[in-house]
Amino acid sequence: MGLYECGALDRCVLYATRKMKAPTDKSDARSGGETAPERFLDRYLGDGVHLFLSSLAILILVAAAIATVEIVIRDFPRLWSPPSSEYDALHIIIQNLLLVAIAAELALLFLFHRASAAIEVLIFVVARKMVTPTISGWELLAGVAALAGLMAIRFYFLPPNPSKSHD
Repeated sequence: MGLYECGALDRCVLYATRKMKAPTDKSDARSGGETAPERFLDRYLGDGVHLFLSSLAILILVAAAIATVEIVIRDFPRLWSPPSSEYDALHIIIQNLLLVAIAAELALLFLFHRASAAIEVLIFVVARKMVTPTISGWELLAGVAALAGLMAIRFYFLPPNPSKSHD
């Protein structure tokens, strides 16, 4: 409430001191405690979102597994068939395998919410874009710079994975 909204200065000060809590009173904002709506949303809505993302990750992994089988059955024999170009078949195989890798990393991102998984998804997306045969020189240069930047971010700014002990 501003000074001009109430009539006189003493009434504003009196009104403001009546509305303020004493410094010893703790509110939920000061103590860091959760309010009832926050607890409800965290308990029920948070579990629902986690269940939805987990089921979406499972669907993506199943689709990636089906796509992998399809690549092996349909695309690999094109490498040895005489009328087609092996180079074009190899481009198609690499693009499809990178798409499967993107799907797998996206599923991991949905499950674990790690920054390293997000960086890896971006690395695979840039790599898949760089494999296309119609890419220009500038796009290739931008892709190399993007990959270098993503690798630098991954190496310097993300915490390393804890080393697993081998017995």
